[in-house]
Amino acid sequence: MSSRSYFDAVASDWDALRSGFFSERVREAALDALAVEAGRHAADVGAGTGFMTEALLERGVSVVAIDESPQMLAVLRDKLGQTTVDCRVSDGESLPLDNASVDYAFANMFLHHVSSPAHAIREIVRILRPGGALAITDLDAHEFEFLRDEHHDRWLGFAHDDVRRWLEEANGADIEVRPVGMTCCATSAAGDTRASINIFLALARRPTAT
Repeated sequence: MSSRSYFDAVASDWDALRSGFFSERVREAALDALAVEAGRHAADVGAGTGFMTEALLERGVSVVAIDESPQMLAVLRDKLGQTTVDCRVSDGESLPLDNASVDYAFANMFLHHVSSPAHAIREIVRILRPGGALAITDLDAHEFEFLRDEHHDRWLGFAHDDVRRWLEEANGADIEVRPVGMTCCATSAAGDTRASINIFLALARRPTAT
């Protein structure tokens, strides 16, 4: 089963599943770190059923929600209103947005599902306006192999130095990668392995044109 097929299959149950993995405090940490302002425009990359999108809308930000799973986006539309959010299907390899078109970009638990994290980060930086900011929340490097088979993770988390290097290579500025102070938890289907993985927050800006 592909990552897209997996998320299509679990879309209707995703909100309940997600609440057992990590809390709303993860998104609040990302939003607060960027000091998100009402009236701005954001991209939610790997939006799923709207975990980040919902909080952005509550703060008065217009959102383009991007996900590879049409079923996840369908749940998002039903939950948040079809006319409220611009939903676009994409696997993140080539984001369906123009260069320099958003003020903020968020990617929550997205990076470990893509084939090339470095390329995905370049795409996220590309869509930021000069001075625009990104926040990536994802998993620290870990060894819980069951997540590959059961959750279709392509990467078992990331070292902070690798994330920082990818942001530097994408010409990000004011880069910071730090623990968010929370964990993501999951139990294997057999019930014999319990994962508790630290979550990191990566921040960067697109340099202002001179």
